[in-house]
Amino acid sequence: MNKLLGYITLALILVSCGNSGGQFRLEGHFKNLNQGEFYLYNLEEGTIDTITAKDGRFSYVSIIRDTVTYSLLFPNFSEVPIFATPGAKVKINGDVSHLKETEISGTKDNSLMTSFRLRTSDMMPPEVVSEAERLMLDKPGSPVAVYLLRRYFLLAPTPDYQKSFQLCDSLLKAQPTNIPLVRIHQQLKSLRHQQGSGRLPQFKAVSTKGDTITNRRMQSTVNVIYLWASWSYDSQNTLRQIRQLQKDNRDKVAVVSICVDAAPDEGRPMLERDSITWPNICDGKMWQSPLLAKFGMSTVCDNIVTDKSGNIVGRNLSSQDLRAKIEDMLK
Repeated sequence: MNKLLGYITLALILVSCGNSGGQFRLEGHFKNLNQGEFYLYNLEEGTIDTITAKDGRFSYVSIIRDTVTYSLLFPNFSEVPIFATPGAKVKINGDVSHLKETEISGTKDNSLMTSFRLRTSDMMPPEVVSEAERLMLDKPGSPVAVYLLRRYFLLAPTPDYQKSFQLCDSLLKAQPTNIPLVRIHQQLKSLRHQQGSGRLPQFKAVSTKGDTITNRRMQSTVNVIYLWASWSYDSQNTLRQIRQLQKDNRDKVAVVSICVDAAPDEGRPMLERDSITWPNICDGKMWQSPLLAKFGMSTVCDNIVTDKSGNIVGRNLSSQDLRAKIEDMLK
C-alpha cells in the first residue's frame, strides 16, 4: 500500500496538554548566514509566521496555552519540529552549510529530538525505524513520540496500519487528553483493517464558492480528492501538478480539494493565482472536520484516487506516485 501521508511538511506533529498560558521564546543563531527569512508553522492553528534573521541571529515570541509543535522551514525547504511549552525558552544553533546538524535545546523534548536526529543521521532506514519505536515506547508521554509515530510509521512507503495502531494505542494511554492523538487513534482504528481499495464513501459538502459537492462530481476517468493548506508548499506544488494534468486532459480528470486552513479565504489567493477552479472545501474546522474523518484523511498532502465507478484505486500516494497513477489511468 502507498503512503498514508504526503510529506509536510512534517506536518501534523501536534501535541496538547493541560498547561496554563505563558510566553514561549525561541532564539536562534546560524553560522555563515548574514540575513535571511525562516517560516514557522503552528500546525494546530493553521498559521504561519515569518522570522527574519540578521547577522545570523533571530528571535520569536508567542503566548501559548498548551504544548504545541511548530515546524521550522529552512531556506532549503528542509524542516525540523520544535516542541514549545508555555514559559519555555528554546535555542537553535547551527550552520547553514550543515543544516542536518542543527541542534535545538532548552527543553527535555527538544533535546530528546535533537539527540535522536543526530544519533540516527547515518543509520539505514530500517535502523532508524527501530530506534524510533524504542524511543516511542520508552517515552510514550512525550510529544516527540507522536512526531515519530507520524514521521516513521504513518509516512512509511508501505505503512503498517495495524502496527501503527498498536503504537498509537500505547501513546494514548500515556496521553489520554491529547486531542490530535485521539483523532489519529480513531482513524487508525478503521484504517488498520483497510487496504488501498474499497469504494469512496457517500459525502456531501459545500465549497468555498457555495456549491454543494457530492459523489456525483467524481465520475470522470480519474477522480482525485486532495488535502492541502495555504502554509504547505509541498501541497501547493502538487495542486499545480494536478492542475496541469487536468488542463492537458480535459473532462477526464475531476478534482475536489479540501483545505484545512482556519478560514476559507486564506487559500483563495493561491487558487486564483494558479487558475485552479475545481471545487475547494474549507469549513474552518481544520482537523476536526467531519469530512476528514469520513475519508480517513489525517494530514496535509493526503489524497484519494478513484475510477469513474467510485472504486478507490489509490490512497495516500506520494506526489510522484500520485502523478504516475493519474497518468497511468489516462492511458
